[in-house]
Amino acid sequence: MSQFSFEHPALLGILLLFIVCSIWCKERSRALFFPHVKTLMAKSAGKSSLLSVLKWVGITAAVIALASPVITKSYSNTKKEGRDIVLIIDSSDSMRQQGFDPSDPWKNKFDVVKEVVGDFIEKRENDRLGMVTFADIAFIASPLTFEKKFLTDITKMQEMGMAGKRTAINDAIVQSYNLLSKSKASSKIAILLTDGIDNMSKVAFGDVKSLIEKRDIKLYAIGVGDARDYNAQYLQALADAGKGLAFGAQDATTLSQIYEEIDKLEATKIDDKKIVQHTYLYIYPLFLAIMSLLLFIYFRNSKGV
Repeated sequence: MSQFSFEHPALLGILLLFIVCSIWCKERSRALFFPHVKTLMAKSAGKSSLLSVLKWVGITAAVIALASPVITKSYSNTKKEGRDIVLIIDSSDSMRQQGFDPSDPWKNKFDVVKEVVGDFIEKRENDRLGMVTFADIAFIASPLTFEKKFLTDITKMQEMGMAGKRTAINDAIVQSYNLLSKSKASSKIAILLTDGIDNMSKVAFGDVKSLIEKRDIKLYAIGVGDARDYNAQYLQALADAGKGLAFGAQDATTLSQIYEEIDKLEATKIDDKKIVQHTYLYIYPLFLAIMSLLLFIYFRNSKGV
């Protein structure tokens, strides 16, 4: 945004002094600013008119230069630090359980999870998101991407049974960490959601815990449904290793609140700096004032005009 102004606007009032003086003290003004008045007086009406124009152009330009005209440009240099986030979604057979959403008892847990995760995706700004789905096996449903619509569509397309019926949590974490290991983002996050106990992974708990501790990736772990169905201590141990938090969601409302809390905890950092640039223009009226006054003196001393 550009704005024109004067750095010292009060000095423009000097023009009023010249105007008043030109009316009430003509001879004094000539003696004060231009000595040798008699030798410099105009010889003709045309010459007098030209001198008057030059004089007032010079005076006006000089006062404007003194007031220091300036163009001010201000703009914000906003730096947003985005994150790379991988959503780890359990699609095992136990996610078919209904009654997780009291408002719609026929809806199963997996359908509720897809809706809540979809809302979370829509809220993220300046972040890349990816998805790993797991059951018997873990696979990358979506690579890290800024395309939220693409990822939302992928989320809606997820179906139970695509990866089997059992639960391979450790393998899913390994897949997610491998995906994030290629990321150059300063902040990397994995959000695990499961309603069961690991019973299918090829990777042992000790190995996956060691992997989590060594990597600079924050891990959030969410247990869904009845706490008896999943191992809360196991999820807490994973979250502690990943310097994150563990949650338990008994119903759809609680699950939505958990994702909202994570969204707030991992809000995008914004470094907003306002930059102001000044372009001083006094040199132009000053140059005009000097040229006008030089021409004024030249023509007043010239005899041929």
